[in-house]
Amino acid sequence: MTYLVIGVTLLAIRAFYQLATVMQLSNALKGGEHEEVTEKDNRLNSKLMMAFLIFFMGFFVWQIMEYSEVILPESASAHGKDIDTLWDFNMAIIVLVFVLVNCVLFYFASKYRNRPGTRATFFAHNNKLEMVWTIIPAIVLSVIIIYGLQTWNHITAPVTEKDAVKIELYAKQFDWTARYAGKDGAFGKTDYRLITDINPLALDSTDGNSNDDVITKGEFHLPVGREASFEFRSRDVIHSAYMPHFRAQMNCVPGMKTFFHFKPTITTAEMRKKLNNEAFDYVLLCNKICGQTHFGMKMVIVVESEADYQKWLATQKTFGAKDAPAAAPADTTKPKMAVN
Repeated sequence: MTYLVIGVTLLAIRAFYQLATVMQLSNALKGGEHEEVTEKDNRLNSKLMMAFLIFFMGFFVWQIMEYSEVILPESASAHGKDIDTLWDFNMAIIVLVFVLVNCVLFYFASKYRNRPGTRATFFAHNNKLEMVWTIIPAIVLSVIIIYGLQTWNHITAPVTEKDAVKIELYAKQFDWTARYAGKDGAFGKTDYRLITDINPLALDSTDGNSNDDVITKGEFHLPVGREASFEFRSRDVIHSAYMPHFRAQMNCVPGMKTFFHFKPTITTAEMRKKLNNEAFDYVLLCNKICGQTHFGMKMVIVVESEADYQKWLATQKTFGAKDAPAAAPADTTKPKMAVN
């Protein structure tokens, strides 16, 4: 159906072009100057402008009705409703301005077309008009900014739940690694000089906290209804941790840590039932073009009940239980570079 619509549209454009060419040739054969614009031409253009306005706005309304449900996936985090409300507020303003401006533009172009014996009024300046189109946009933009800052400050406020799951997402070209804080709730120390093939996160194995950390690849799990507090690191270039269903995105910057937190509200199984899609998975993506295989930076996120999460976590090995290198503490006498 899509290809049929595209084909018909292209044929219509081609037919219109051929018709315009025939009209030009016909006018030339009659000895007329094809550059001359008559009153009849202006009336025709006026009617065509209004017809196009009606068609254009009708097509716009149809697109909203047809595709509004797929602009954003359903929110699956507690703060997602706030993000969606902010999105709807901004889109309502944008759509209102879009419709008003285009309607006025086409109406004026039609009403004030060139007529014999009429002259355009020279209108150089008007202070009241300048004030109106300066003050009104300033007020609207101020409201948008204030509302946006309030929403952002609410979302990024410090984590208040003491039992929040602490997870580090470590980015490098071109994959993700998730690290869970150990039983003491603290991440182990890291130093970039400890990076090896078997210790890509540069964990210090002499630190007890590091040995309790759980490291996973391919997927990580979150308990529903419980806050998840994230730390982000990058080994090489700027990446961006993007989790669309949770309305979460944060840059991963080499040499520093960034933070974000959210509370999942819908399990993977529940979302699969909602979408009637057993193959559905929440995903973590990289939203910065970070290199040749940027498209492959993807990690599955599994949201499940607290009991299922604890069962899964119990099956994961800690860093100390793996064949981690017995790395000595970093030599503090050497000049330090950025520590991830």
